Amino acid sequence: MKISGIVIAINEEKKIGDCLESLSWVDEILVIDGGSKDKTVSISKKYGARVVDYREGKDFSDRRNKGMREAKGDWILYLDTDERVTPSLRDEILEVIKIHEFEAFAIPRRNFVLGSELKHGGMWPDYQKRLFRRDKLRGWKGELHEEPQFEGRLGHFKNSMIHLKHDKISEMVEKTNLWSNIEAKLMHDASHPKMNIPRFGSAIFREFWLRMIKQGAFLDGAVGIIYGLYQVYSKFVSYAKLWEMQMK
Repeated sequence: MKISGIVIAINEEKKIGDCLESLSWVDEILVIDGGSKDKTVSISKKYGARVVDYREGKDFSDRRNKGMREAKGDWILYLDTDERVTPSLRDEILEVIKIHEFEAFAIPRRNFVLGSELKHGGMWPDYQKRLFRRDKLRGWKGELHEEPQFEGRLGHFKNSMIHLKHDKISEMVEKTNLWSNIEAKLMHDASHPKMNIPRFGSAIFREFWLRMIKQGAFLDGAVGIIYGLYQVYSKFVSYAKLWEMQMK
C-alpha cells in the first residue's frame, strides 16, 4: 500500500525542510506551492518532493483538494509545514494501513507555543483528520478550519505528531490579522446578528471561560496564560472586524 504525503506551502523556507525530512519514508511527497518567492521550491526538490505550482488556489480546502487530485498513492497523508511526523507515529501508520479496519484516521498533535509544549487550554490531544484511503476521500470543504469529506470509519492514532505552532508573539499577531478577516467575513455572510455591547461581552466571557477556566490554560504556566488570553483577544478581533463590516 503506497502512501502520498501532501504539504501545502508558500514562502516556508525556514520550516519546510524539517517537515519533508519527517516524511522521507513515504512513497511520494507532493508540495502544493502557492507561488513562493523564497527558497521553498528548491528546498522541496532537494528532499525529493514533486512541486505543483498552484497559485490560483483560493483557500486551504482548494489547495488540499489539488493535492488529492495529484496524489498517486493508495493512502494520502496531509502535513502542514510546521508539523512533524515522529518515528513512533510513522511506525504506527505503516502498521495500521495493513489491517484495513478504518478508511480515515485522526492524529493527536503535541502543540508547542513560544518554545513550550501546551497540554491545556484545548491544546491536547487536538486530533486532526489527516490520513485517508485515497478512494474514500471525497474532498475538503471550508474556507477556514477546513474539514475533510470521506466515506467509511474514522480511527484514532495513539502516537502523535509535533506541531510547532508559534515561535514568536509577532507571528501570532500576523496570523490573527489574516484569519480574523476570513472569520469575520464568514460570520457576516452568514447574517450574524448585529454586534452590540452585550454580544461583545458575551463572546469575550465565553472564550475566557472556555480557555482559562474550563480547559485550564493556566495549568501550563506563563506561556499557557499568555496563549489562553491571546485566544480571547483573537476572538475579540474577529468580532470587532465583524462589527466594522456591519457598520458599512
